[in-house]
Amino acid sequence: MPSIELERTSGTNKTIKSRSMKRFILLLTVLVVLTMQLSAQDENEQKEKGFKKENLFTGGSITASFFSGGTILGASPMFGYQLANWVDAGIAFNYTYQGRRDYIYFDDKLRQHVFGPGVFTRLYPARFLFVQGQFEHNFTNATYTDPSDYKTKFNEEANSLLVGAGIAEGRQRGSNSFFYISVLFDVLKNRNSPYVSNVYNGNVYVRSDIVPIVRAGINIALFQGNSNRYNEDRGNGRKQPRSYNRY
Repeated sequence: MPSIELERTSGTNKTIKSRSMKRFILLLTVLVVLTMQLSAQDENEQKEKGFKKENLFTGGSITASFFSGGTILGASPMFGYQLANWVDAGIAFNYTYQGRRDYIYFDDKLRQHVFGPGVFTRLYPARFLFVQGQFEHNFTNATYTDPSDYKTKFNEEANSLLVGAGIAEGRQRGSNSFFYISVLFDVLKNRNSPYVSNVYNGNVYVRSDIVPIVRAGINIALFQGNSNRYNEDRGNGRKQPRSYNRY
C-alpha cells in the first residue's frame, strides 16, 4: 500500500490536545458523579424486585457513507435491559464494510470487513443525556489489490474501549423507545482497531491517533405494549402532576 508521510506535531499542538483530553475526562467524571447522585433518588421509590420483561429493549444503528472512490456500510444491532431509570446495559454486535479504490494516483483497491461482539452500559444523569462505555473485540478481514492486480490478504483483531456521551431524543420515564446520537472515542488506541488513524514514517509505524466515532440510532422497547410505568404513579385514580425533572 502507499506509504503515509509522518505528521509533524508541534509542542503547542500537543499541549492543546492534552488539555482537550483532560477536559473531556473531567466532563465524563462530572456526569458520572451526577448520575450516582440521581440514583440515590430511586432508592426512595418503591420498586418491584426481580426480572421484568418490559425492561428489555433492542435497536441499533446503521452506517452508510459514499465518497469519491469509496463506500462504507455498517450496522450495529444491540439487545439490552434497563437496570434502573438511570442505567441501561446490554450486548451489541458490530459489522462494517469498507471499500476504497484510488483511480487517480495508485489504481489500487482495498476491501475490508470488520465485525465483532461487544458489551455496553449507559448512565443517564438527565432524561435526555447519557454517558456510555462500550467494550468491543473486533476482527478485521481485508484484501488489498495493487496496480498489477496482485492481491494481499490479511487478518487482524483488536480490543476497543469506546467512551463518550450522547443525546436521547424522546426518552420518557417508563419507556425504552427513543432516538439517540452519540460521539465515542477508542481510548485503548490499539493499532489494529478500526477506530484509530495510524501514522507512519515511510513504512514505519509511529503512533495511533484517536478519531471520533459518531453513531445515530434507535432504541425500541420490548413487551411494553401500550402500558407506561408513568401510569403507576397515578395511584387511587387521582392524576398526579407531570414532572419533567424526573426520568
